[in-house]
Amino acid sequence: MPGMEWILELGLSGLLTATLFHALRLERALGVLKRDRVALEALVAGFNASTTQAETSIVRLRQAADGAGREIAQRIDSGAVLKDDLAFLSERGERLADRLETLVRQGRPLAASASAPTLASAMAMAEADDGAPRIRSQAERDLLQALRLAR
Repeated sequence: MPGMEWILELGLSGLLTATLFHALRLERALGVLKRDRVALEALVAGFNASTTQAETSIVRLRQAADGAGREIAQRIDSGAVLKDDLAFLSERGERLADRLETLVRQGRPLAASASAPTLASAMAMAEADDGAPRIRSQAERDLLQALRLAR
């Protein structure tokens, strides 16, 4: 049965050769995997650094947004105060304009009947209801000047 031993040895040699061939291929694949693992670790480290930087940037962005929000709120508050002041001044200006118009209407018949109104009559028209002189607006001063020139 020496032939049978040879056949078994040849079969075993063939299997060992195939195993050796596959072992070499596996070693090459493992070498590539080790190289890829090093690159993957570098990639993961870079990703971690980028994530940390992004988190830091988000914190800064939130702080900047909070600061901008507070500044906008302050400006809105001061704008509301200015709006109220402007509304008050506008109402007061309208009242003064109405009063000036009334004074002009009252002054027209006086100007037509008298050749020229005196400064005393113009001052009397410009006094407040209680008889005390009041601060004149630019329109009232212009009207008084026009009355003086009409003499």
